[in-house]
Amino acid sequence: MGLVIAFLFFYLLISTNHAFDSCSSSSSTDDSELSINHIYGKCSPFTSPKHGTWFDTVIDMAKKDPQRVAYLSMLVGNKKTSVPIASGQQVLSIGNYVVRAKFGTPGQVMFMVMDTSSDAAWIPCADCLGCSSTMFTPNMSTTFGSMDCKMPQCTQVRGLSCPDSGPSACSFNQSYGGDSSFAATLSQDSLRLALDFVPNYAFGCINAVAGGNIPPQGLLGLGRGPMSLMSQSGSLYSGVFSYCLPSFKSYYFSGSLKLGPTGQPKNIKTTPLLRNPRRPSLYYVNLTGISVGKVLVPIAPELLAFDPNTGAGTIIDSGTVITRFVQPIYTMIRDEFRKQISGSITSLGAFDTCFTSSNEALTPVVTLHFSGMDLKLPMENTLIHSSAGSLACLAMAAAPNNVNSVLNVIANLQQQNLRILFDLTNSQVGIARELCN
Repeated sequence: MGLVIAFLFFYLLISTNHAFDSCSSSSSTDDSELSINHIYGKCSPFTSPKHGTWFDTVIDMAKKDPQRVAYLSMLVGNKKTSVPIASGQQVLSIGNYVVRAKFGTPGQVMFMVMDTSSDAAWIPCADCLGCSSTMFTPNMSTTFGSMDCKMPQCTQVRGLSCPDSGPSACSFNQSYGGDSSFAATLSQDSLRLALDFVPNYAFGCINAVAGGNIPPQGLLGLGRGPMSLMSQSGSLYSGVFSYCLPSFKSYYFSGSLKLGPTGQPKNIKTTPLLRNPRRPSLYYVNLTGISVGKVLVPIAPELLAFDPNTGAGTIIDSGTVITRFVQPIYTMIRDEFRKQISGSITSLGAFDTCFTSSNEALTPVVTLHFSGMDLKLPMENTLIHSSAGSLACLAMAAAPNNVNSVLNVIANLQQQNLRILFDLTNSQVGIARELCN
């Protein structure tokens, strides 16, 4: 009898663990809601780095932020209004959140980096030289097709290698920050997200890469340009999507991407979206001021002002790890923050304002003031703790100091456990508290 009871207990234990395994399901029961996995999380299909702690992981990711922000700054100074394929090349090595998608008929699963500052989708295809082991196989899909140079989408691509005359596939090459590059063919196939179906989705089918800065299974662009998911999905999502990014500290790192107006929060504060004609993909917002505690930091209005001619202003971006302000703004925020905490200040990695965690109770709240909306950052979105827990650091930094350093970036660490809603039809973005884990 005891043996039977032990067997039943073991069976129930296994069944219960399986039932509550948050990695066993790729999406919710909602047709247009997808799970979001952190690329270093337990549910990630990719090999986690050999970091000892969560803090070490964030430090490692943040090391690549300057490259990301410099790339975004370079984009806003680009006078071309066309949207290039694979335009988010600098994010390829630092994308932090992935979603599960299926390409082709029947669908082939790809875990793709989600990027709000890029439009195009691209994936490594079979026989790709230098790609990872997980690749899309075009000849196994009955709906796959290459796109001809004469098709209008091909005019969106930089680095074309189309002949002057005659039919030819729309081929192109792109480089990555000096040490990575890829060659691809503009293609189309069906795309499935949760239970949704987007036919004839245009994407880059990569056939060769060089360098090590490419995410294993590609990128899904959630920007505002004509090659993005919102543009290519037509009326399916009505130009509305939102995401909730889980904390880096979450064991499973699972959030959600909701596509379309159904199921979005009803009571949510919003601020207008601004458009830069030189870089229409980016989600600009009007940041009017920043408070530390009860003190409104005396930032000159011209430092925060949106200027479509120079690209200056503030964007919300899913691919940068820690929020970056241009140097004069960050210096004023940092100095006011230091003034309001007691004890000595040290530096650690990307963070130059660290203090003993025993003083954390006196930490001032940082508030971002947008047109029509204030966002008081929760403490988990303001501070990051050292591995030993003895230090707490202000989780922000200065933007890289270069010729195009005019852009402020609200990054994903500051967005964790918030629902970020993008409504392109009404040109607004909303933010609400939500437990994303």
